[in-house]
Amino acid sequence: MKVVVMGAGVIGVTTAYYLANQGVEVVVLDRQTGPGLETSYANAGELSYGMTSPWAAPGIPVKAIKWLFMKRRPLFIWPLISPTMWMWSIQMIRNCNAESYRINKSRMVRISNYSRDVMPDLIDETGIDYEGREQGTLQLFRTEKQLKGSRADQEILTEFNSPFEELDRDGCIVAEPALTNVRDKFVGGLRLTADRTGDCRMFTIALAEKAAEMGVQFQYGQSIRGIAVENGRVAGVDTELAGRITGDKYVCALGSYAPRFLKPLGLKLPVYPVKGYSVTLPVIDDAKAPQSTLMDETHKVAITRLGDRIRVAGTAEIAGYSNRLGPHATDTVKHVIGDLFPGGGDLGQAEGWTGLRPMTPDGTPVLGATQYDNLYLNTGHGTLGWTMACGSGRVVADVVLGKDPDISMDGLTAERYG
Repeated sequence: MKVVVMGAGVIGVTTAYYLANQGVEVVVLDRQTGPGLETSYANAGELSYGMTSPWAAPGIPVKAIKWLFMKRRPLFIWPLISPTMWMWSIQMIRNCNAESYRINKSRMVRISNYSRDVMPDLIDETGIDYEGREQGTLQLFRTEKQLKGSRADQEILTEFNSPFEELDRDGCIVAEPALTNVRDKFVGGLRLTADRTGDCRMFTIALAEKAAEMGVQFQYGQSIRGIAVENGRVAGVDTELAGRITGDKYVCALGSYAPRFLKPLGLKLPVYPVKGYSVTLPVIDDAKAPQSTLMDETHKVAITRLGDRIRVAGTAEIAGYSNRLGPHATDTVKHVIGDLFPGGGDLGQAEGWTGLRPMTPDGTPVLGATQYDNLYLNTGHGTLGWTMACGSGRVVADVVLGKDPDISMDGLTAERYG
């Protein structure tokens, strides 16, 4: 069997690895010059098993309005003349209720926990290095209101078997000693002990190399023009340089761009690009730098330690497919690292980046089979592609091969959108 995987980000590469690991001939297509050069390039670095939640939650519409008026706001919305954007936004708002939140979170956690469980096996099998750490994530609360509000989240974490610790100010400092220098800026936190960190792009490159050693053929610089359908089945992937590339089965792992290629096939997925920003800066004083991952609840900014570097990521900007990195785009993330870990990293050497997160209105990715019996999906992971990569890659590989996956696919496929 020959499988063509579209996309060489962390999702496409993990899918290719799991297929090749079961003896499948695999070809991976990507328009970039190598793996992990778009959304996987400089994300937050969090393996956020404990923080797996849909953005569409009760109270979010009201919070979103408040965020839009913050000086260093976590949300930007550009009022584009785009029916797709507004329809996606309406669908998301419709999911902002308690019942939908619980359903959507349970689906997301199912994938996230599975990914948490299978990733160590992949690391043992391959021996790849990705600057991984297993010291958890500290969700930092600057106000008592935030701390009290986390009690509802704790109930859900308990329900879904996600270990955590509620910490007072001193407990937060034990978890992240450098916070002692700013102890007056927060009141407590929630430490998610099963979370891990690591460089997603480093992981993607290393896994692609292992997959290539197993026989996976990576064709870079191949811009896809379209997916060809003949007699009710996918007949091939048309590229600008190599013409039509054919296989027995096909996996679409194109992130935010998946809807552009699937819509002509009658597959209208509500996956929309939500832009995020990050900066990466060198550590200059280890005693003043973070040791693992911290999430600033006020600004919705993640700070992650990656070896001798610090990655700071956040902001949600709804602006279509724009990849523009404006002069003030990273002001918020720079403010947070300077505010919480002053002197830990060199902001003067901070490298800015922006990427498009493929978001669904309900937060859950779209996996598995489609109406075409040889076309499969692995997209729509939003901010959790790195977190869910191993789990969704293994699940989709099993579905492609006609095997029963280890987790239920109920509510994870395109069928939930009709």
